[in-house]
This record gives sequence, C-alpha cells and structure tokens, in this order.
Amino acid sequence: MAFWHVRALLGGALVVAATGAQAQSLPDFTGIVDKYAPAVVHVEAKTTGAHRGKGRKATPDTMPDDQDDLLRRFFGMPGMPGMPTQPSEQTSLGSGFIISPDGYILTNDHVVEDADKVTVRLQDRRTLTAKVVGADPQYDIALLKVDAAALPTVTIGDSRTVKRGQWALAIGSPFGLDATVTHGIISAVGRNLGSGDQPYTSFIQTDVPINRGNSGGPLFNLQGQVIGINSQIYSTSGGYQGLSFSIPIDVAMNAVQQIKEKGYVSRGMLGVTVQPVDDFVKNLDLPNASGALVAQVTPGSGADKAGLKQGDVILSFNGTPIMQSADLPPLVGMTRPGAMAKVEILRDGKKQAVDVKVGELPRDKNALASAGTDTAGDAAAALGLTVQDIDASTRSELGLKAGEGVVVGKVSGRAAASAGLQAGDIVLMVNQKRVGSAAAFREATKGIKPGDTAMLLVRRDDTTRFVGITVPSDR
Repeated sequence: MAFWHVRALLGGALVVAATGAQAQSLPDFTGIVDKYAPAVVHVEAKTTGAHRGKGRKATPDTMPDDQDDLLRRFFGMPGMPGMPTQPSEQTSLGSGFIISPDGYILTNDHVVEDADKVTVRLQDRRTLTAKVVGADPQYDIALLKVDAAALPTVTIGDSRTVKRGQWALAIGSPFGLDATVTHGIISAVGRNLGSGDQPYTSFIQTDVPINRGNSGGPLFNLQGQVIGINSQIYSTSGGYQGLSFSIPIDVAMNAVQQIKEKGYVSRGMLGVTVQPVDDFVKNLDLPNASGALVAQVTPGSGADKAGLKQGDVILSFNGTPIMQSADLPPLVGMTRPGAMAKVEILRDGKKQAVDVKVGELPRDKNALASAGTDTAGDAAAALGLTVQDIDASTRSELGLKAGEGVVVGKVSGRAAASAGLQAGDIVLMVNQKRVGSAAAFREATKGIKPGDTAMLLVRRDDTTRFVGITVPSDR
C-alpha cells in the first residue's frame, strides 16, 4: 500500500511518527557534498563528422528503439535546447572528477571517445580545455588533464570493501544540470553484465538515481570516499529505472596508473575460453552450478603449459571462488602479466591446484563440409544429428591432429538444432570422451537415453565451446 494511502486511511499521527523514525535512521549527506562537490566537473566533448562513426558508441538519444537492448551507457543529450549543433558536429555531455590538484580528471571513455575538443566546467564556473591523456575502452576509463593548479580533489576509497546495503551518493550533471546530488544503496557487487565490450569489469550495482549526463561522475560512500565511476543504467526507456552500474574505483585507478606510466592498459591472460556449467552439472558430477567450464585452451598459453584441459572446471582463481564463468575474466584481467596464479580446478571429479603463469592479453583482441567414409547415423539418432569421419586432407586443412574429431553431416533433431549445431561443425568430445571417428562417436553415444543431456565439445571456425543436447522423450 502506498505511503499516502496509509496517511489517508489512518490519519496524520501515524505518518508523523513514521517520518520521525525514518529521519533518525537516514544519514546526513551535506558534509560530503560541501567538501567534495567542488571536485566534480561537467564534461563536454565535441565530435565532428570526420571522427563520428569510427567506433563511437550510440547515445540513448540515438539508439534504435530496441526493447531487448536494455543496458545503456548514458551520455548527456546531444546539444542543448535552443542551441542546435551543425549537422557535422555532435556534442556529448557527461561528468568527471578531479583526482589530483594539478588537473588530472577521471571520466568515462564513452563520454570523450573520438572527440576533437573536450572542455570541463568547474563548480566555480571556470571552463577549461582538457587534453585526453589516455583512455581504455575495455574498462570505459578516460584520463583527462587541464592546465590548472591547486584544484579541489576527491578522496579515493577501496571498492573491494563495498558491501550490499551500504549507502551510496552520486554527484554529476544529469541533462547538463551541474552538481546534482542523488543517493541510494549498494544493490550488488561483482555484477558482470554480460556485455561483450566489457568482459573484464565487475560492476557495482546501485539504486542511486542517475541519468544521461551522469556518465563519468563519482559514486561516494558515507565516508566521502569515491568507490566507483557511474557508467551504465538498465532501462527500457533510456532513463533511470532503479538499476545503475558503476565501475569499481580500484579498476579505474589501476588503469590510470598504467596510462600514466606507459600510455595504455595491459591485462592478464590465462589462455582459456570458459562458459557456464549450468547445463552440465549432472554430467560433471558437480554439487551446484558454480565454476567456469574450460571450453578451449590456447596453445602455448600459460594455461596450456600448466596442463589445463578442455572439460576442466575452474573453481577459484588466487583464492577467489568462481561462482559463474563471467567472474573469471575480471580477476585474470587485473592480474599483472608474468605473475603466477593459483588456479583450483575440478577434473574427473577430483579437485587439484595448478600454478599458472599469467600472460598478457593482446591489445587488439577482445575471440565445413566433409566427405566422410563412415557415418554414425544410427548411433547419434537420439541426439538428432549424423556425423562422419574426416579424411586426412580435410583434417590437415582444419588444423586437426590425427584421430581428432568428427564432422556433423546433418542436423535433423529439434534439440540439436535448438542447441545451435550446424552441418560442418566439428565434434571433439562427447561427455568428456574424445572422439576421432564415427565409430568412436557411436560408442560414446550408445548409452544416451531420452531425458539425458549429452555434453558435446564443438568447434566452429576458430571457436570451441561445450554444447548440451537434451534428448527429448517424444522423439
């Protein structure tokens, strides 16, 4: 029942009492605002037609009306009411905050990406030209520098200590309204959004109201320390709907240090491709769906040299449990290349610890038909597909070793089609048994019954992943 309905039914006395109790429990944010609002700036980035379209991410105002695309970064509005920009120029408005008295400012990469000119407006109404010192699209971090001294600064906190339920405060320029203050609580930590362009960031989720133009602004805790950078919202309309996401300040400051030292951000690389274990809990004899299933091991990588294999389940990385596969990339990415990492895995139902030397993720990366001699049609009928042997010449063209894999000749069943299998896919394993011939495939699948889920390791082009096919009972 809404608050005002309670008032109408029960009278003002109850309302007064409830309001008094609520007032006693709410924190006073005025001290934080008075001290740190002067260190929050308004950011304006102008982009001409010469740069627009070279990878610039769409603003909520220019994004297509796609209700499936709910996760959105929030620029300010292109231009301002009554002041239209030229067709060849686009203006994006955002926020930022000063991290050093000599003029270093932190904001989001998507606010200043491809900009020809960036200016910042301070709380004292000074407008200064800013230079983009460096940026990292993966973390969505940009470091700016203005020519000024003795500037007010924020205090940097520790995002690793953030807990659900804690109060949080945002200051920024939504819709160009400078120094707007909003508050809420921490809704979740370590939130991976599953967005392909930011697999190395685990966000802080809050219910702090933030909108277009808040991008790049600080998220404070009750001690007045910055714990995050406001970056994205989850919305069907482009406006705030109760779900906001911030980049942890530890991630951002790590990027800042690297940009200052070498001009770019490097990340650790384990050398594996992982996927969720959800569909394979029974196959892998797991007590629950925690962990990351290794679908592919990069030849020559640290994981390869340490002996990690397809089908292993990574349970923890340097002591941090892996609850879902998306937890692993941020942990590895923040690890210094060359460092040794302790990786706990589950293999054949047994846990073991493996020491892996972390490599460096390449900076430019973010991931068949065959005439066979023998066909395993009957053996795979339950799965709704047929497979064929691969001849020596085709195997060589595909880069496969002798006795490795069979090719899918036809997909006829609903379950296999729903799982995304296609003719020409290469099946390397069935229920963690390697198959190198149609006969081996027949042997590996002969015990599969209606209701069972078969776990296939499938390669298509340069991508390898596990696929689960549940045999229907009505086939």
